[in-house]
Amino acid sequence: MTTNMAERSRTAETGSAIGSDDIIAGNVSKYTVLPVGYCGLPKKGHLIFDACFESGNLGRVDHITEFEYDLFIRPDTCNPRFRVWFNFTVENVKESQRVIFNVVNFSKTKSLYRDGMAPMVKSTSRPKWQRIPSKNVYYYRCPDHRKNYVMSFAFCFDREDDTYQFAYCYPYTYTRLQHYLDNLQRRNMDYFCRESLGLSVQKRQLDLLTITSPVNLRPGAEQKVVFITARVHPGETPSSFVCQGIIDFLVSQHPVAKVLRDHLVFKIAPMLNPDGVYLGNYRCSLMGFDLNRHWANPSPWAHPTLHGVKQLIVEMYNNPKINLEFYIDIHAHSTMMNGFMYGNIFEDEERFQRQAVFPKLLCQNAEDFSYSSTSFNRDAVKAGTGRRFLGGLLNDTSYCYTLEVSFYSYVLGGTTSAVPYTEEAYMKLGRNVARTFLDYYRLNSLVERPLAPTPKTRKEKLPLFKGTTQRGQGNSHAGGKPEKRSQALLKDQPLSRR
Repeated sequence: MTTNMAERSRTAETGSAIGSDDIIAGNVSKYTVLPVGYCGLPKKGHLIFDACFESGNLGRVDHITEFEYDLFIRPDTCNPRFRVWFNFTVENVKESQRVIFNVVNFSKTKSLYRDGMAPMVKSTSRPKWQRIPSKNVYYYRCPDHRKNYVMSFAFCFDREDDTYQFAYCYPYTYTRLQHYLDNLQRRNMDYFCRESLGLSVQKRQLDLLTITSPVNLRPGAEQKVVFITARVHPGETPSSFVCQGIIDFLVSQHPVAKVLRDHLVFKIAPMLNPDGVYLGNYRCSLMGFDLNRHWANPSPWAHPTLHGVKQLIVEMYNNPKINLEFYIDIHAHSTMMNGFMYGNIFEDEERFQRQAVFPKLLCQNAEDFSYSSTSFNRDAVKAGTGRRFLGGLLNDTSYCYTLEVSFYSYVLGGTTSAVPYTEEAYMKLGRNVARTFLDYYRLNSLVERPLAPTPKTRKEKLPLFKGTTQRGQGNSHAGGKPEKRSQALLKDQPLSRR
């Protein structure tokens, strides 16, 4: 328990604590906000707020004027220092009713709201998530709220019968993942296996996927393993879209996916913190732990999902027939643009240089990935992360990364224009990550024929809210020239790239 108290006392990464008068215990539930002094039944236009649903978060609403409301994020369960994720609905609106919502208790001061990010919105008649126009969003230090940073946005309700939902970023719930994995299971693919690696504190399933050709799983067969995890931080929803993009590509009939399945074993744990996701937390588990600081000594009762994954990785490490070649933990970043990676620093210069090869190749494949933002460090505050812990545990043929992707947008190489991410763009990054594994091994003259360029795909236009903007696509990033590594794995095969 001493470790827990020490963890909660730090402020470098977690943000600020809240005052005793701001303590919020739970989410609002069908809460009707009435003007001060008003008596009688609610009328049309008296807004009803709700966050009592999966991944919902809104702890309190204060009526300021007829047009203005202060909104308070519910802190992570058992940890008041984390207040970033919000996800709530509003109903009982009047047509053309204009409001200003002020989110007043963010725990972080730096935010992509300074750079044009905007909340997401959808409604019952328009179920596709869209961004509120950035011109209607303001991020500033407010003297009325202890000089905390406040994000205010203006919105006009245009359909009386709609229920509107607002969120920090595209939600990706535990239930959505379960439905997605159920659908994959029903396809009865012999190269796809889903199993439960354990249960969370609240008895939710920790799914483990194995994607590989069945021949690689025969008793005594040597295995080259790529291990991928996501959603250790529950509010970092883009990581789930990236992870789904990886899975979608690996189980597809694409020629590159077939080659990868023939020669590699992919182990994927797509949601390390299912309780935190379900509860609408931003960073912590049910019990208030940042699981990505407990890899060194996870508790089977306090951090059961992390304990199960670590136990499996250690078992694979101790198996002489298994070589764990890659570990990638997927996250989302609240202050940076683009996708990028964190890697480790090693005394061995050759190993350090080899570690840079994969992100350089990914930069060539993905227009939204930035090698210039990729960094290698050994910061003390990151000591308990999966990347740092496993980088120290595994041997010098293993490479451990954190893959980060922006909550907001990417900037194309040679331009300054920000392209907001969509759900599809996040999944496209995942597909490009998967493809890059073949490029990595192809460096060793494993596939001599160059792959064909990727054809452009047409994107579906979405119905827009009033004043919303559509996202565009841009040109590819320039990447560094990859370095060679001598290792034989894949046979020469003529392939085409999507």
